[in-house]
Amino acid sequence: MRLITSGELAALKAAYPSGTRVRLLSMDDPYGKLMPGDLGTVTGIDDTGTVFVSWDKGSSLGLVYGIDRY
Repeated sequence: MRLITSGELAALKAAYPSGTRVRLLSMDDPYGKLMPGDLGTVTGIDDTGTVFVSWDKGSSLGLVYGIDRY
């Protein structure tokens, strides 16, 4: 996993403010129940760049910066 720079973090937070709708493209989680195409709403972003999402399916699994695609 690659660390996020302060500039990348600022850009990520600007692009995905709380309330933004996202669609999952791919996730590196063999145990997760989310599938490509699932939709959710961004609830926040932490200092590592993890995008926290309230998924329409009821999950609250975060998206990992540099690994998951959305």
